[in-house]
Amino acid sequence: MGTDLHTPLGQQRAGPKKKRRIRIAAFASACCVLAIGALSVYGMLLPENIGGPVSDDAESAPEVAGATQATAKDAAATEAVNGMPRVGGRSGANVERTVTDDGSVVTKFSPRPRDGNGPALVDATTMGQDPRMATLPNEDLLEDSPYGRLPITGPDGLRPVDQYARPWSGARGTRIAIVVSGLGLSQTGTQRAIKELPEEVTLAFAASGNSLQRWMQEARRTGHEILIQVPFEPFDYPENDPGPGALLVENSPDKNLAKLHEAMGKITNYTGIMNYLGGRFLSNADALEPVMRDVAGRGLLFLDDGSSAQSLTGTLAKALEAPQAFADVQLDGQLDQGAILKKLDELERIARRNGSAIGVAAAFDESIAAIRKWSEEASLRGIEIVGVSALAKN
Repeated sequence: MGTDLHTPLGQQRAGPKKKRRIRIAAFASACCVLAIGALSVYGMLLPENIGGPVSDDAESAPEVAGATQATAKDAAATEAVNGMPRVGGRSGANVERTVTDDGSVVTKFSPRPRDGNGPALVDATTMGQDPRMATLPNEDLLEDSPYGRLPITGPDGLRPVDQYARPWSGARGTRIAIVVSGLGLSQTGTQRAIKELPEEVTLAFAASGNSLQRWMQEARRTGHEILIQVPFEPFDYPENDPGPGALLVENSPDKNLAKLHEAMGKITNYTGIMNYLGGRFLSNADALEPVMRDVAGRGLLFLDDGSSAQSLTGTLAKALEAPQAFADVQLDGQLDQGAILKKLDELERIARRNGSAIGVAAAFDESIAAIRKWSEEASLRGIEIVGVSALAKN
């Protein structure tokens, strides 16, 4: 102890420092041993070492090429998803993302087609449209023209009549389609029809109406199937004038097709064409045939309002293998709510006898009120109201 008193200040720590250095060196050595052991185990677990040593022959080349191709496909798929591509409704090749009106993104995944004789996959995208995207047209079903964007059959065979159809239950029961026409001519009447009529009711927009694109979007957003209504020449023309853009028997086929396309280009997302008047035109095969052929080629249905017993639309549609429907009852020949309700009861009797029936009316206040009242009671009697495309003969 006396010796420690004479030791220079700080020299007494020399012993502990030497011990600390020894401990640190031992710890470092242990870490090195563990690291070497871990690297050895990792090397033993590599894929090329599991089955034996890696050979330098050409058999390993396809595996490398396949891995490169897979990586390229993954990169392309990632790029496509991030780029939000537009793909065909039946292609099943990619992911489709669409920005809706409220800013949200709707993503639709479609499987690739199977090879061989495996089980068939039902393509749910070919009938109807996601309600969240109902205001947006399928770009594959449109072509640009001098008259606007016109409907066409898609490259994979998908038709507008299928894409924009209102889905129905598929049950075997009594089905009725009700079509309310003349929308777009009266702003208040159009608004009332879209707001008050059940979404199962089909709405037909007059080609000569106003603000059609806006009303179309509103109707589709609320679940309605829609048609475009085109004026045709009646028997008593020109005393009874269907309005501007009417298709006339005396016109050349090219001129009538130009008028038809002008009407078609007013809106999108419709399943077909409905006539306004047209007794003379629809009974003239030479005038009607080019029009029906064009409608059929574009994948649209033709709804005949049943106002002319001499109409040839059914005959030509059958010859052209085109979807076509024929109205059974004009509901509002007498503009009285009670009379319209009686016509709806008549429509129901026809549907129960034949399995289905189609009624047409104009967008008058009395018609809207009667259809709304009758529709509320129809489901209680086992009636299913469907879009008109569900009853079209194809």
